[in-house]
Amino acid sequence: MTLSLSLFPLGWQHYLAGGLLAGAGVALLFVLTGRIGGMSTVFSSTWSYAVQRPFFQQARFVDSRGWRLVYAAGLILGALLWWLGVAGGQAQATAVPTWQLVVGGFFVGYGARLGNGCTSGHGICGLGSLQLPSLMAVATFMGTAFLTANLAARWLP
Repeated sequence: MTLSLSLFPLGWQHYLAGGLLAGAGVALLFVLTGRIGGMSTVFSSTWSYAVQRPFFQQARFVDSRGWRLVYAAGLILGALLWWLGVAGGQAQATAVPTWQLVVGGFFVGYGARLGNGCTSGHGICGLGSLQLPSLMAVATFMGTAFLTANLAARWLP
């Protein structure tokens, strides 16, 4: 089996298309509005509706939550269109156990708060605008991801 087949058993084209569409989307958002579309801020600004703690009530979350909800709705609509168009409306599943998804989600959320942004914010938006802190964050994200993936592949079933 070639390396390409083992890394991309369903082909690589949809990964390329997804990356190009994500990059074009955040570039278009920035060019048309001057806004940066990182997803961890969308998450925090959405929580500002329900959680009254000072962190979630910061002006940067409260003042921007309207357009950020529209932005998130666009992502959900995009996923729905992909599911209907590419996946043919068929259920999609993963073989990853639920507990691993939950633990991974916790660490991703913690890392996004620790790194003052998520992979989409730093990797797509920050690198696209040549921000040195984003370059450092992406290097940290990727190094940690490579290490974690190799350790998990060795010790998890």
